[in-house]
Amino acid sequence: MPLLELVDLARYFPVRTTFGRRRGWLRAVDGVSLGIRAGETLGLVGESGCGKSTLGKTVMGIFRPTRGEIRFLGREIGLLAPRERRRVARDLQYVYQDPGASLDPRWKIRRSLHEPLIIHTALSRGERTDAVGEILRLVGLPEAHLDLYPHELSGGQQRRVGLARILTLKPRLVILDEPTSGLDVSVQASVLKLFRGLQETFALTYLFISHDLAVVRTMCQRVAVMYLGKIVELGDTEDVFARPRHPYTRSLLAALPRIGGPRVTDNFALEGEPPNPRDLPTGCRFRPRCPLAVDVCAAEEPALRTVGGQEVACHLA
Repeated sequence: MPLLELVDLARYFPVRTTFGRRRGWLRAVDGVSLGIRAGETLGLVGESGCGKSTLGKTVMGIFRPTRGEIRFLGREIGLLAPRERRRVARDLQYVYQDPGASLDPRWKIRRSLHEPLIIHTALSRGERTDAVGEILRLVGLPEAHLDLYPHELSGGQQRRVGLARILTLKPRLVILDEPTSGLDVSVQASVLKLFRGLQETFALTYLFISHDLAVVRTMCQRVAVMYLGKIVELGDTEDVFARPRHPYTRSLLAALPRIGGPRVTDNFALEGEPPNPRDLPTGCRFRPRCPLAVDVCAAEEPALRTVGGQEVACHLA
């Protein structure tokens, strides 16, 4: 049984007129079904605006699903009441794209790290102090940082504090939302190494949301490719990178920098902008930008099906 299973998950946002009347829906996540196995890192990739972060926040409970199911540890958690959802929070945690925004600028790091233990546990102050000191050591920060404010830390240090904050609760699944964006290459490498080490130490499962395909290839065992709210390809990372089946996946890989040797997808440079998510095209959503599109692509929306060990939503795969 998957640790986390999504079944036809959707999250729509109302589009309103100046006077507040609803005139349509923005389908940020539109019928996503996938499972994440315990102990694995599943990458979720796609262009900005494809719905990656909305999917993560819907799983976390920041957004309520419009339809579908979110099953965590075999339990449906999508529509839980706030008090019941808080109990799930110990096992399911979210690392924000901007780690500084998740830390109260008026609090020193010590208070930020103690807060989740105060809310979710009955530990004494001394026990909390020991737990915070141990977690801080594991994420590679000195105890002196406990007396600093968030603005006194670098971006890489803020990410380590964000990780320490969620790891105090010893979660099962961590959603990482663009965890290396804005970091220098050297800092990025140290943060990725930290993710791997913490995964082994705490038996963590990661949902790794990123637009950086090189990082995803390094970190993830499987990858899901998302386009305009839909999963269009899903499979083992090496298989997807070596033999991309969907034209959109090929287009993303064509943009990857490569030193020496031919690209896997030289002829699939991505052109044009994604359609307006409030006015989606008929049939395949990638059709207006696809160099292979035929009549059936406009008439019928493709469903995910298994092709050569990968799941692909394309009539021509």
